[in-house]
Amino acid sequence: MKRLFFGALTTLLIFLSCIPVEPGLQSEKHFKEKFLDRVNEARHKGCNCGNTYFAPAPPLTWNDQLEDAAMGHAEDMSGKNYFSHTSKDGRTMAQRITAAGYAFKGFRTYTVGENIALGQMSIDEVMNGWLHSEGHCKNLMNPAFKEIGVAEFNHYWVQDFGGRESFSAEQEKLIKSGRYKVIQRQVPEGH
Repeated sequence: MKRLFFGALTTLLIFLSCIPVEPGLQSEKHFKEKFLDRVNEARHKGCNCGNTYFAPAPPLTWNDQLEDAAMGHAEDMSGKNYFSHTSKDGRTMAQRITAAGYAFKGFRTYTVGENIALGQMSIDEVMNGWLHSEGHCKNLMNPAFKEIGVAEFNHYWVQDFGGRESFSAEQEKLIKSGRYKVIQRQVPEGH
């Protein structure tokens, strides 16, 4: 009887260990980790983007606001059957990223960029394409970018980049005293 009980218990434990607890979250986590690893591997090595060599760049970190902006654009392109950095409603990449909450206010510097692709079936395939395209590669290797969010929806891929740097304690003190002025200029639209 004990053998039967322990045999059944062992079989049940093995079966339960094979069932993912939260399959959506595990696949999403795997997607983020694999993409971030692939991007940071390229940045760590440095590479040629067209005829320009880019030295190794610091690793990027994942940003959920950039991911939200990327997913919104991937879903929009898929749903409305277009492929462009400019949304059908006229919004630019910078406007979509800002609307997702990745804002300039409170930071000393702010820069954003975007890569898009259509039709690739895997992270490796889309990354290889971007690394062999001069403009996309330059975004991937841009040391001004500190964060990334990526999304794929129906084989529409969007990779949004951001870079923000905080004011130093001394700069914040000067701003509060009124002796330091912050001038905001339009974020240039990039590739």
